Amino acid sequence: MGHEIKKYKMLIGGEFVNAASGKTREICDPGNGKVVAIVPESSKADIDAAVSQARAAFDHGPWRQTSALDRGKLLFKIADGIRARAAKLAELEVLSCGKPLAEAEYDIADAANCFEFYAGMATKIHGETMQVPANSLSFVVREPIGVCGQIVPWNFPMLMTSWKLAPALAAGNTCVLKPSELTPLTALDLAEIIVEAGIPAGVVNIVTGPGPGCGDVLSAHPQVDKIAFTGGTNTGRQVMAAATGNLKKVSLELGGKNPNIVFADADFEAAVDGALFGAFANQGEVCSAGSRLLVDRKIHKKFVEAMLKKIPNIKLGHGLEEGVKMGPLVSRQHLEKVEGYVAAGISEGAKLVCGGKRPSDAALAKGNFLEPTIFDDVTPAMKIAREEIFGPVLSVIPFDTEEEAIQIANDTEYGLAAGVWSTNINRALRVVRELRCGITWINTYHPTFNEMPWGGYKQSGSGRELGLYGIEAYLEVKQVNINLDEAPIAWY
Repeated sequence: MGHEIKKYKMLIGGEFVNAASGKTREICDPGNGKVVAIVPESSKADIDAAVSQARAAFDHGPWRQTSALDRGKLLFKIADGIRARAAKLAELEVLSCGKPLAEAEYDIADAANCFEFYAGMATKIHGETMQVPANSLSFVVREPIGVCGQIVPWNFPMLMTSWKLAPALAAGNTCVLKPSELTPLTALDLAEIIVEAGIPAGVVNIVTGPGPGCGDVLSAHPQVDKIAFTGGTNTGRQVMAAATGNLKKVSLELGGKNPNIVFADADFEAAVDGALFGAFANQGEVCSAGSRLLVDRKIHKKFVEAMLKKIPNIKLGHGLEEGVKMGPLVSRQHLEKVEGYVAAGISEGAKLVCGGKRPSDAALAKGNFLEPTIFDDVTPAMKIAREEIFGPVLSVIPFDTEEEAIQIANDTEYGLAAGVWSTNINRALRVVRELRCGITWINTYHPTFNEMPWGGYKQSGSGRELGLYGIEAYLEVKQVNINLDEAPIAWY
């Protein structure tokens, strides 16, 4: 894996540029600590420049005059560009965020599909006419919001970038996108694809830098009309507060502490697989991870034993190595944070039945690896059952009745996702109806579809991404009234 260290530039106003300050950041492979790329480390001056370009492109550029059909054609070109570079993009995703190559390849394919879905949606933005009391032709049109600031996380860099850019562009907006400072590489490669596709200068600007001094400036910027953020709930609160300055529109996709509920009548093998995949896919660094496993007490012990038998199949290693099922966590700092939760679980009396430590294999010592970790006999009040860990840590909570399962599942400040495993479809649907969350699965866990809305209840965010809802989030609604009476109103 001898990779040349590429020096990237940001995209501002159609030009590839360095940070105004000249500062840079090294991007390191979380699997071995090696530097894989150098990117600009921007600050307020760069955000201001990018917003200014996006503002000019929206207010005065050709984008407003570009037909929906032509916008769609450009998005189809971006999808083609992603597919043409898919192998390189997947590798970059592994080298910056650590996930196994098979997962990265899936993400890149899905990102292309996302651009294609919204390419088709560009020509399907509907208005409506209404019968009103006056002699008026009254109708509603939907128009782009304007300049959209978009901040994406490090766990699905390319996918989250696509979820933000594709609907915003289909709707006719201009964008300033800030990828995570830890994983900006695929977004910067996408910048090249966007330019090659022929998107006009200033319509998409991609700026790299940290949250403090960069993301917060974008969130508060008076020239930005909308902010869309995916990340932790605490940061989401800060983004929302910053947006109040000019009351910009806000979309937030935040954390989760998601229950995965297994009833005694579940397909046992399928539920065991689903519980492990729900907890350990993408190293558990997933907002919708099934990190609380609620198991019917009648099968509880047998279920935990069955999971433990499969843990050796979860091969740890560098994401580019053959057969690896779980890669490193994104950074050493994040690894230590997750280890802090493991220590909390032990101190609170949960039973650590596997993992909880860094692997003993010397070949993995330089990476940010943590073994897949399962705590049994967790109580709903424990820290590991209440706070989002965002790592490969599963908390198993036994329950006795359907009502108790629902009560435990809903006893959280979050409301993003949940799974229910049962061969009794009436029970499964009954439970799903009671769950206070935005995404639910029955007898599966984790599949995401570009066609379906993504987002949560409670402190898991506001608004929805993807599907028809995803484009609505980037549109304003305008009413138009045409007076059909030829005589003056004679009010005065």
